[in-house]
Amino acid sequence: MSKKFDVVVIGSGPAGYVAAIKAAQLGFSTACVERWVDESGAVKLGGTCLNVGCIPSKALLDSSHKFSMAQSELSQHGIQVSKPKVDVAAMLARKDGIVNQLTSGIAGLFKHNGVTSIAGSGKVLAGHRVEVTAPDGEVSVLDAEHVIIAAGSKPIEIPPAPTDGKLIVDSTGALEFDQVPKRLGVIGAGVIGLELGSVWGRLGAEVVVLEAMDTFLPMMDQAIAKESAKIFKKQGLDIRLGARVTGTEVKKNKVEVTFQTGDETHTEVFDKLIVAVGRRPVSDELLASDSGVTLDERGYIYVDEHCATEAPNVYAVGDVVRGPMLAHKGSEEGVMVVERIAGKPVQMNYDCIPSVIYTHPEIAAVGKTEQELKAEGANYKVGTFPFAACGRALASNDSEGLVKMIACADTDRVLGCHIVGPSAADLVQQVVIAMEFGSSAEDLALTVFAHPTVSEAVHEAALAVDGHAIHIANRKRR
Repeated sequence: MSKKFDVVVIGSGPAGYVAAIKAAQLGFSTACVERWVDESGAVKLGGTCLNVGCIPSKALLDSSHKFSMAQSELSQHGIQVSKPKVDVAAMLARKDGIVNQLTSGIAGLFKHNGVTSIAGSGKVLAGHRVEVTAPDGEVSVLDAEHVIIAAGSKPIEIPPAPTDGKLIVDSTGALEFDQVPKRLGVIGAGVIGLELGSVWGRLGAEVVVLEAMDTFLPMMDQAIAKESAKIFKKQGLDIRLGARVTGTEVKKNKVEVTFQTGDETHTEVFDKLIVAVGRRPVSDELLASDSGVTLDERGYIYVDEHCATEAPNVYAVGDVVRGPMLAHKGSEEGVMVVERIAGKPVQMNYDCIPSVIYTHPEIAAVGKTEQELKAEGANYKVGTFPFAACGRALASNDSEGLVKMIACADTDRVLGCHIVGPSAADLVQQVVIAMEFGSSAEDLALTVFAHPTVSEAVHEAALAVDGHAIHIANRKRR
């Protein structure tokens, strides 16, 4: 006899567990199916983000940044310390402790809200039913009024660099190095490659990043991308663009990487190699042939603007559907779907989703880039402000980077904001809120910002849109 629920969620990552909790809060009987289990066989909640992604990587980024500060920056503040040492084991133990605290926290929230957690792999059947294959192989079926697929994504593998879990690793393996590699290779100069390269580079590794594309961070505004590239070069990251990896070979506990730049072939030898060329949706073995749910040619589940699939009462959210693979995007899609199941006509504003690269300094953006607006033939205006002119940033010895604000030249409405600099992730959120309410650049310019704060750079960039910045010389307008 199958169990029956109002809502069954497949996957307990940020998209899935948020959807499950929201559904339970709205009074729906809810189950969440998760295939990850720990050594004891208990369900491991949180998905990639909490277990081997966003959270552990930020823990190591923060630890490595503090080590870097102790090495070179504290002396500039008049603080003298003896030569710091890296205890990788303690660093990893701290990271694991944070992960365990958060994943157990989700388990507590499930219990508090009455979400039933089920261990196993879920498969969507016809008639919005879910087949669950438990870790021991036992198969059961859940009857659901509504199904939410939140199966997430996994690292893309490439034939020239097959991972072995030891010398050639994906993003998960890069969080588990038991010592700092002397020479570290990273394939891919995207978000994951830059963050992981930064972690081990700060801890003492010589890092070489091989990027097949000729443009650095093509998804970012190119003024910010160019400024970021300069900063990373100064930090010691060796980023090689137009470098297409053609093969790898393990020799005497080292990895020899062959790559091409133009017509030339090169080789580099590394102690470890991280493959960080992106992620792909986990959609294989997720759908029965008669489920009614459709995949596109890249393996993403086809959904409409409200995340409904072509099968009645079946939805999909997060990394398994179109759009940026961002935890917060998935979480909000999960909330939207549950609210719609409850009969509320809510929708997502996909124009106001912030994106962040958690290097130091951080890189953050929301809205359109100048390149996108130029390609659209839009009439726009731009204001920029460097952190070097921000008193709080200088006082903190953290003054690299800039804020770039873009507004419509006709209506003054803010179209985008792009930042590389201190606390960029938090600063851009101010502009996200402004854009959500349809604010103009003048609205931000007329807003009172506390002094001294790094957020004043956002204020000044908004002023600069019309040539009214106070703390830099404005360009003369024709």
